[in-house]
Amino acid sequence: MTIRSMTGFASGQGALDTHSWSWEIRSVNAKGLDLRLRVPDWLIGLEAHLRKRCSAELARGNVTLGLRINRSEAGATSLVLNKPLLQSVLAALAEAEETAQAAGVDLSVTSGADLLSIRGVLETNLREDDPAPLVAAMRNEFESILAQFVQMREAEGAALAQVLQDQLAELRRLTDLAAELAAARRPLVAQNLKTNLAKVLENAEGVDANRVALELAMLAVKSDITEEIDRLGAHILATEALLTTGGAVGRKLDFLMQEFNREANTLCSKALNSDLTSVGLELKAVIDQMREQVQNIE
Repeated sequence: MTIRSMTGFASGQGALDTHSWSWEIRSVNAKGLDLRLRVPDWLIGLEAHLRKRCSAELARGNVTLGLRINRSEAGATSLVLNKPLLQSVLAALAEAEETAQAAGVDLSVTSGADLLSIRGVLETNLREDDPAPLVAAMRNEFESILAQFVQMREAEGAALAQVLQDQLAELRRLTDLAAELAAARRPLVAQNLKTNLAKVLENAEGVDANRVALELAMLAVKSDITEEIDRLGAHILATEALLTTGGAVGRKLDFLMQEFNREANTLCSKALNSDLTSVGLELKAVIDQMREQVQNIE
């Protein structure tokens, strides 16, 4: 499986008989899957099908799907002869001719065009189409639109994964550097503790030397960043595993970013020297950059 971005776009057009339509589907970041569909109600069953297909293919994102459909007038209407009205007109015409002949008046010959031009004799009828063929055509066509949409999200996801891999490499470098600086400072920390213990004992009569030594030892333990270094290394491995596994791992990656940040904050608070503090701040900067990228992952 591959990493997918939550950002994507796809569009397409189709036509059947007198109808033509256009699709547009786009998505942005979201905590979950939020589907917003705009589909004509008279296309019975289409919206439910589209929602089901999107839910099956997508895990997260604010997804907007719009379908615009048009109907051409050509072929959508038919002409219908109003036979009862035509019979009434013919009867009236026959009676008029009879009356005119009795009065010695000749009437002009009435043509078929004259009869059809009489209002109501020839009516326009709007043809009602069966929506089932349209729905079937749109369902089939939507598969290619959805595939195009997913493909774009996967392409962006691959780019995001590469950026995260590069940032992980930088995190690993900084973590190793922090471990080196921590190892280098151990003798100095030990010496400082001995010096401080001697000063306390010299200037405090009746103080329990063992108790003071214990307190200083606890301070030494609190300043040790070994656990933070180990956890940062474990988080790097976990993040690499998720990027390799792929799929909908956005939430897990977001949780790991929180854990990364927690360890970096603790490391900074325990640093006790400018070099280690500087490395901790660099770690935090890279982690913030990673978190921005992770927000886009499905």
